[in-house]
Amino acid sequence: MKLLIWALVIAIGCGIAVRLRGQSAKRLAVRGQYFSAVAGLFDGAVVAVVPTGFPRLSGRYQGALFDLQVVPDTLTYRKLPALWLLVTLVEPTAARATLDVMLRPRGVEPFSNFRDLAVQIATPPGFPEDCAIRSDKPEAAVPAELVLTHLERLDAGLLKELVISPEGLRLVWLAEEADRTRYLAFRDAEMGGVALTPAVLEPLLAALLSLRDDLRELP
Repeated sequence: MKLLIWALVIAIGCGIAVRLRGQSAKRLAVRGQYFSAVAGLFDGAVVAVVPTGFPRLSGRYQGALFDLQVVPDTLTYRKLPALWLLVTLVEPTAARATLDVMLRPRGVEPFSNFRDLAVQIATPPGFPEDCAIRSDKPEAAVPAELVLTHLERLDAGLLKELVISPEGLRLVWLAEEADRTRYLAFRDAEMGGVALTPAVLEPLLAALLSLRDDLRELP
């Protein structure tokens, strides 16, 4: 009788393991298609899947080289897990210093080098209240008025970070949050089940191109 019970336990355990492996493989397959709807926007798009199962894409949009990454963040204390979209314009700019504007900083942003910048700058008038600004050379940083102009064109509730540097520009955008009910009940933090759409991405690409052009007009 005991052998029969153990055999049933082992069979059930094996069945659960097989099911979980199947679900994991399905999740990874879905994650890997996250950029499938936007890849056609880019010339010469190159896509590679990173260890998280999400893709990374590089290609040219309106002649400029862009890099797209997706970073799942499940470590933020007392916040829902988030999926961050990193949109980077990978070309030299007219900026003479790095300026990093972080909205709602928590000090645990896994996608950012914000904490490595040496100098914290006082928040200028008009900037979002819950933001922090750092730079490597504040005396050479982009004028606050120009930065504010571009911040105001973006949804402050979805924008997480704006980086302006001599090497390029980056926006970090809240692409998705985990479903609250599933996360609170089952700690299910799965995200990325729906592919990124051009309607979400194209305004971010345009915002970085516009900022690049305005930087070129600086004296």
